[in-house]
Parts: sequence; C-alpha cells; structure tokens
Amino acid sequence: MSQEFDFIVVGAGMVGAAVGYGLAREGRRVLMLDGEDTDFRAAKANFGLVWAHGKGHGQPHYQRLSIAAVKDWPKFAFQLESESGMPVAYEQKGGLHFCLSEKEFNDRAARMSTWHAQLPELPPSTRMVDRGELERLLPTARLGNDVFGASFGSLDGHVNPLRLLAAMQAAFCRHGGALRARQTVTAIKPLKDGGFEVMVGSHATRAERVLISAGLGSAVLGPMVGLEVPIKPQRGQLLVTERLAPLLPLPASGLRQTSEGTVMIGVTQEDVGFDLQTTSDAAVRMARKATRILPDLAKARLVRQWSCLRIMTPDGAPVYASSSEYPGADIVTCHSGVTLASFHAGAYARALASGSPSNTFDIFHHDRFDVQKVA
Repeated sequence: MSQEFDFIVVGAGMVGAAVGYGLAREGRRVLMLDGEDTDFRAAKANFGLVWAHGKGHGQPHYQRLSIAAVKDWPKFAFQLESESGMPVAYEQKGGLHFCLSEKEFNDRAARMSTWHAQLPELPPSTRMVDRGELERLLPTARLGNDVFGASFGSLDGHVNPLRLLAAMQAAFCRHGGALRARQTVTAIKPLKDGGFEVMVGSHATRAERVLISAGLGSAVLGPMVGLEVPIKPQRGQLLVTERLAPLLPLPASGLRQTSEGTVMIGVTQEDVGFDLQTTSDAAVRMARKATRILPDLAKARLVRQWSCLRIMTPDGAPVYASSSEYPGADIVTCHSGVTLASFHAGAYARALASGSPSNTFDIFHHDRFDVQKVA
C-alpha cells in the first residue's frame, strides 16, 4: 500500500485540530481522523477561556507555556479567522477570579504572589482589585454583598470554543488537509520498513508519522506505539442561561457572558470515572455561587445543563512525548486545549513538522510521573 500522508493525526478535537491545522500550514500532507459523535469529547463543554491567570502554580514550565500561548493568541485568532473565513468571537480585555470574603481575597493575593515569584524574569500580569475598582471595571453589573474583590489577569480573554473548533477544522481543510469523520481508530501498527499503518475497522492507511491526540482514547492507543501515558477522566458540569442584556464585560473563572448574551456558569471538578450524568446538587452549588457574585442572575432562566469529561494527567500539566521505541510516533494530551491552541498550531506543529520535537519538550514527557512514583 502506498504511503498517502506525511502525518496521520488521530483525534480531531481541540488539540488534534490545532496541531493538524499547524502541520497543514507547514505544507505537510495530513490526514485527521475524527471519532464517533458519541465519543467522550471534552470540546463539547469547554468553557472558552483563554487563560494564563494562575495557571501552572507550582509548575513554572507550565506557567511559562500558558503565558506564551496567551500572548500569541491575538495573532493566532487573526490568522485563523482570515484563513477559515469564520469569526471565533475572541476578546482579550482581561479576566477575573472573584473573592467572596476578605480571607479569600488575602489567600488569593498570597497565591498570586507565589505564582509570579516562579518566573521572576517576567513582569507581573495579575493584580488584586478591591470592590471599588471591581465596580468600576464592571459598570453594568450589580455585585453581591459577599464580593470582596478579585484578582485581575491582564493577559486573559475568552473565545467561542465551538466556533474555534470549527474554524481550525475548516482552515485545516483549506490548507489541503484531509478530515474524515466517524473514523474510530482500532489499531496503530509500526511497520518494519518505517512508518505506521492506522486501522479503522478493516481499512488501513499508511503515513510516515502518527500523532495521537485522541483525548481519553489515547490511553488505549498510546501503548500500541510505546507511549503509555497515565490519564484519567474528570467530570465537569456547566449551566447556561437565556440571552441577557450586557451584564459581565469581562470573563471570570467559572462565570462568563458569551458574545450571544448567554451566561455560562461552571465548572465542577468531579472524579467519578466515566459517568457523564448531570446532577441537581452540582447545579445548585454552581447557581448559588453565581448569584452570590451577580444577584441579578437569579431572575434569569436556565436553558441547559450538561457535562463533559476532561482529560487529566496526574499533575494536571500537558504531555508532549515522542516514542523512543517507535520513532515517528508522538502523543499530546492536555485539559487546556483552548488556551494552548495557539501553541499547538504554532510552535508545537512546527517542531513536529521539522522532525525534532522530542528534546524541545522533554520537561513535559510522561516519564516525569515514573520519577514521582519512585520518589
């Protein structure tokens, strides 16, 4: 069988679509295989934050990566909209983490101070704002009595995640990429003469290289090419309201108003295995916190509650790894696909295309978990 592609990307979600798009922009022949609509898809319930604010606490390499990705987002969004012809509703006006007591405010200030101290070479990108300044930042919002203040991240923003995914897939195809839907990969076979054979049922396609970006499915596919990455599901539930008049001009952790006017409320972090049910307890907790921040939300009608399964590594940071056993096979997994999309479509895709990503991203190799286990 002739080799049709340079790369096969297994998984066309937020991560796979970004990398595939970047590889196609580099002129590589890329096939991207998407699974069934019923697959576990983290992209279905992504909150849409483009966020560096506090991310990577205790992990300076992840912090540095997140900040760099967020700084690249304005250029990335412009490029993507131009090449896809689709608006993604990206805004970068800063973002908030609300504090509902003086203690929460002081604890948050200490955490942000520690976070900034991890990368002393970078200027601070967050600051604490008291209630008075917060009211000036949010002139259309009536804050609840419990709101003491917030931390404000100047680099942060938000995007419509479903438009983002559609735009990356569209731009990928416009650059000559081949996207095949409902193609569940059943096997990845290294070939003796080099390259890989990727099986979808009884159909085989060959490529010189393969990238596994299949979310929770990566746990099954990775070991086929010597890449056994420890990942687990984490359920996240969300609520969304009817469309409202402009209320919240800045996105916040767990609370944002979309460009369409709906307000998204979330997000839970539940270790319940592969259970995708929604629960009334979670809805009550999320709604109570949201109305403590913005009491007027109590008048809004909730129109939907749903859940997804995030892909979590033991330390919460991404994994970027090349197979030492089967050169040409790579794996990427993370739970921050929106924020890191600019990196995946940019620096990471360029490194893959050049054939030399392994040394560049050693700090994110999954071998780090073996070291932690021994220690």
